[in-house]
Amino acid sequence: MNIHEYQAKELLEKFGVATTRGKVASTADEAEAIARELGDVDLATGRVRPNGGLVIKAQIHAGGRGKGTFKNGFKGGVHVVKSPKEAREVAEKMLGQTLVTHQTGPAGRVVHKVLVAEAAKIARELYFAIVRDRPIAAPLVVASTEGGVEIETVAAKSPDKILREPIDPLAGMQPFQTRKLAKQLGFEQSQTKAAMKLFDGLYRTFIGCDCSMVEINPLVVTKKGDVLALDAKFNFDDNALYRHPEIAAMRDVAEEDPREVEASKHELNYIGLDGNIACLVNGAGLAMATMDIIKFYGGSPANFLDVGGGATEEQVTEAFKILIADKNVKAILVNIFGGIMKVDVIAQGIINAAKTVRLSVPVVVRLEGTNVEKGKQLLKKSGVELISADDLADAAQKAVKAAGAAKSK
Repeated sequence: MNIHEYQAKELLEKFGVATTRGKVASTADEAEAIARELGDVDLATGRVRPNGGLVIKAQIHAGGRGKGTFKNGFKGGVHVVKSPKEAREVAEKMLGQTLVTHQTGPAGRVVHKVLVAEAAKIARELYFAIVRDRPIAAPLVVASTEGGVEIETVAAKSPDKILREPIDPLAGMQPFQTRKLAKQLGFEQSQTKAAMKLFDGLYRTFIGCDCSMVEINPLVVTKKGDVLALDAKFNFDDNALYRHPEIAAMRDVAEEDPREVEASKHELNYIGLDGNIACLVNGAGLAMATMDIIKFYGGSPANFLDVGGGATEEQVTEAFKILIADKNVKAILVNIFGGIMKVDVIAQGIINAAKTVRLSVPVVVRLEGTNVEKGKQLLKKSGVELISADDLADAAQKAVKAAGAAKSK
């Protein structure tokens, strides 16, 4: 699960991480009022004094906002403003409009809220993140003196500028590690204590909120020498959200793929893609292999969908509804290897889906495993029009062919 920047700032403040003051606005009136509250406004001119600059930031779940463009022609999702009046004008141009960045794709995202925050006078920009490193089964700090840009760009152009510091999950982040990182990142002696405190606070945030990632980009040193987390991005371990109802309440489904939102209601593991062959598979590994072989034979998967090892008939039916709702889908490939999951349950789910949902595209079915013969008999007697496949390669080829035929109609 992802959250907005303004929500991330709230979590950082909870754990004592230094950041700029800011509030979220849903209307231009609110943005102007917040600007008056936060800004040091000269009453004679109505402008924010130099030491009280403000920034307006569009709130969407995507990076590259500053370089993005709104479909109404307004440039940039991040603007420094000099007066409450200007804050209102910028908010009016952002709210309710679609912002397109390199991460949103051409469809963009609609901006429903803007963050009005203090604008820091930046002397240095750095990058700092804590992630789950699966190979070492421990948290890993990833940091760089190159902040304010995508870490992928730094990795490609200057890999030597990326620092990595593994953290013992039992001992936690130690003072010697925060001091080491402060030195490696070039903090001056007068800034070291503040940097160490910020690093420690970020680690406590990471552990305390069951995060899979906390990314601060940029982490800045101001001209006054303050060390601040200026922009934050959080990812959470969905399996731990039951322990954090206050974080789960931050979920913004408007920022998510509607298909994925619907799938989550039925505990289905679904990720939408842009292909035309829908996949219904049990097991994440098998689902990945299914997508790979579709690509191998010249097709394009429309989704990742793992119904899990213990899916019910109802879940399978709901899965078909989600797949059919995707207008790009020209064929469906069902690939089931029944171990814990019984093949006849999947078969009954397919039959139920055919009765509930009008299957307007070809369905290729490959079944193997527990109760496979019983499952095949159920499908045979159901009268549902299906394309049977002997193995995965055969299924993929037939699905690609069926999708191509459907597309040409």
